[in-house]
Amino acid sequence: MSQTYSDLELDALRELANIGSGNAATALSRLIGRAIDVSVPNAVVLPLADAVDAAGPAESEVTAVLLRVGGELDALVLLLFSPQDAADICGLLDVEPGTVLGASALGEVGNILGASYVGALAKMSGLELELSPPQVVANMVSAIVSTVLVSHAGESGLAFMLDSELTIERASCSLSMMLVPTRAGIAELLDRLGL
Repeated sequence: MSQTYSDLELDALRELANIGSGNAATALSRLIGRAIDVSVPNAVVLPLADAVDAAGPAESEVTAVLLRVGGELDALVLLLFSPQDAADICGLLDVEPGTVLGASALGEVGNILGASYVGALAKMSGLELELSPPQVVANMVSAIVSTVLVSHAGESGLAFMLDSELTIERASCSLSMMLVPTRAGIAELLDRLGL
């Protein structure tokens, strides 16, 4: 089942991404103690099969941070970091990548980013939302995205995908973030936004 969204609906979702990225930059800057800019050059709504493809080559390794959203919207937030970007972020936090402490640091960065976007979503929509603690896992893109997302939203589900660029004192890294509501979630969200 394919769902299309109007330019107005997509603009509202992009605005949500921009507000969330501003909140995320402020919170991450406090954590790291350095100036950070978070931009969202791309925000799209995709069928899950396309979201899996857009997340990167199926066989590539990523570190994923998964947060469950509860309350008035049942959804998942999934953040994907390439090995290099994960290592760069761990380096900024003075922790060794690939260790328990490194995974914990990435989980906290993912928690801050996810909470910033979900907080913006709650504020704009009036939905009461709660986040679970982050789970961190390293695996191939296909294993993480297809297993986690399809089990949550079903084969015909949709993903709201944000490609984010973090610039930290002239060094940059990228991540992909997906918000995957259950089937009725995006409709409920757009309805709350008055669209």
